[in-house]
Amino acid sequence: MLSVIHQPIYSAIFADMKKSTIWILGIVMGLSFLSLLYLQVSYIEEMAKMRREQFEENVSRSLSQAVRNLELVETKKYLEKDVAATEHAAILSRQMQEGAVPHEESSEDVVQQTQHYRFSSSDGFSTFELKTITTRPAMVPKVIISTGKNIPQTSKTLQEILKERYVYQRALLDEVIYNILYTASDKPLAQRVNFKQLDHFLKQELLNNGIDIPYHFSVTDRDGKEVYRCSDYVREGSEPIYSQILFKNDPPARMGFVNIFFPTMGDYIFSSVKFMIPSIIFTLVLLVTFIFTIYVIFRQKKLTEIKNDFINNMTHEFKTPISTISLAAQMLNDPAVGKSPVMFKHISGVINDETKRLRFQVEKVLQMSMFERQKATLKKKELDANELINGVVNTFRLKVEKYNGTIESDLNADDPVVFVDEMHFTNVIFNLLDNAVKYRKPEGELSLKVRTWNETGKLLISIEDNGIGIKKENLKKIFDKFYRVHTGNLHDVKGFGLGLAYVKKIIMDHKGTIRAESELNVGTKFIISIPLFNND
Repeated sequence: MLSVIHQPIYSAIFADMKKSTIWILGIVMGLSFLSLLYLQVSYIEEMAKMRREQFEENVSRSLSQAVRNLELVETKKYLEKDVAATEHAAILSRQMQEGAVPHEESSEDVVQQTQHYRFSSSDGFSTFELKTITTRPAMVPKVIISTGKNIPQTSKTLQEILKERYVYQRALLDEVIYNILYTASDKPLAQRVNFKQLDHFLKQELLNNGIDIPYHFSVTDRDGKEVYRCSDYVREGSEPIYSQILFKNDPPARMGFVNIFFPTMGDYIFSSVKFMIPSIIFTLVLLVTFIFTIYVIFRQKKLTEIKNDFINNMTHEFKTPISTISLAAQMLNDPAVGKSPVMFKHISGVINDETKRLRFQVEKVLQMSMFERQKATLKKKELDANELINGVVNTFRLKVEKYNGTIESDLNADDPVVFVDEMHFTNVIFNLLDNAVKYRKPEGELSLKVRTWNETGKLLISIEDNGIGIKKENLKKIFDKFYRVHTGNLHDVKGFGLGLAYVKKIIMDHKGTIRAESELNVGTKFIISIPLFNND
């Protein structure tokens, strides 16, 4: 009882608050938490979207540069091939023109010139040499370098010579480009592409763009037929494939594609926003905590109302017998009462009856302590349930007749022997009968029926009344502690809301069951099932 009466201070605060106020506070706080959670989720989605777009841009840039590097390598190869062929042709032509000229002599008249060319690429500079064979300056016609001309004329002549050399070398490069455009494209992709070199370019360019995660790539033709795939190629998951055209200047029918995908791209994208996960978890924890707090507040408010109702009922239940005992004690102080044995006996009987009533009420209050323990302390013994119930019915008959009611007993159990605690089992029967009297109909005669019968290994006891009944939505709650059915003008029926909760606990401690059947404005029936002594 102390644990119920002495509630925390904040319970009083909640009790004074209106439910509407609590609901408003709860809705405002709940919407705030949900809004915060929504903003966090939206931020994560936006971050992931930006990360994905940046990733796709870097992959596209890497693929473009890798393919360009591959084209530069092919161009260098054809340049070197063409220069080597030109050099070889020049040597053969010179040898055929000079015929019988001794090698020693011809070598003195021939000048071999080497020109170096550089092509820039991502991995540095690619170089090749262009070798040309010319005669010595002594073999050049004197008119070209004649000193008889002035300086401007000589400079003009040199410019003409350089122009001719430029035109020649440009024509050489044009021929190489022609070969690349019309000759290289005729070759299969497997012959044109060094796949290990392509893998190297891809890896290098991805690293240059900040992408250092595993990847798989393949090369396909225009029809999607696979030309090459990397050795560890595994296509799993739903990650997108990024493609880039190989040799984009080739005819459309000869186009090839390099395809690349990243099996761990999802993890890579997620890694940029995973720092927000703890924040979302903390927000969810706060939201759940808040919801639980609101639940506790409503529960605490309900318990506070129950406590106040309990105190009021307890005061009323104790006030009447105490007032009666006090009045009777004052009458005993009257000398005239002492001279009348009949009056003295009557007053003594009143005091004794009210003392019993007060003791019974105190005992009902003390029943509350049972709910703070796992199990009640029971002193079981072998009893005849028919005899015990018959005694309680006879004792209760006067109270029923007081309200112009009747009570019938039909104790037909062939085997009524049970192993129970006499005091607690008696209180169970008494509480059920007392509950029937409390919730009787204001009009009409009260009628109670008590029956016993046997089923396999069990003793069944039913207590039926013709009272106001219980609504279906309230029927499942009647065994809850402190719960009292609100029934209009009968709501002022005094009690603690402990009777049926106590009954259920005692029955369960005896390994039995209890259920209620009720119909509004018809009546209520409680059915108890207790194991027989031989089957306990």
